[in-house]
Amino acid sequence: MTDSFDDLNGHPVRDGVAPDRWASALHLFDNGVGVPREESVLERWERARLLFEARDYIGAARLLAAVVEEAPEQIGPRLLLARAYYHSAQLRRAEDQLRQVIDRDPVEHYAHLMLGRTLERQGRSDEAAPWLRMAAAFSGELPSRA
Repeated sequence: MTDSFDDLNGHPVRDGVAPDRWASALHLFDNGVGVPREESVLERWERARLLFEARDYIGAARLLAAVVEEAPEQIGPRLLLARAYYHSAQLRRAEDQLRQVIDRDPVEHYAHLMLGRTLERQGRSDEAAPWLRMAAAFSGELPSRA
């Protein structure tokens, strides 16, 4: 028997509890033990952000897709969904979400930048150029004229 918890029950202990487990456990007993509880949109959004921060982009995208479906007018979840798609190499989906963000909020400069980079990553540099120029203009990083 070991006196350390480094290998509890044959399972190595990691750097703590996974972020999605913490978020899932936050309200585990709100309705009493054994009573199923529906997770709210806000709780799914919070859990998706934790998954994204933990670099579980596919898990985050799954949750964010549901959040965006329930709250399509919200820009934040849709932009994070686009980022999750981008980081998990689902570039067409990222492009679609970014175009929707820009349609809803034409001055969201980060969406322009991400759309440009998403198009570049797909080998569509000519299409990316205007989006990148627009992002630079919004951020005040216009190239100086020689």
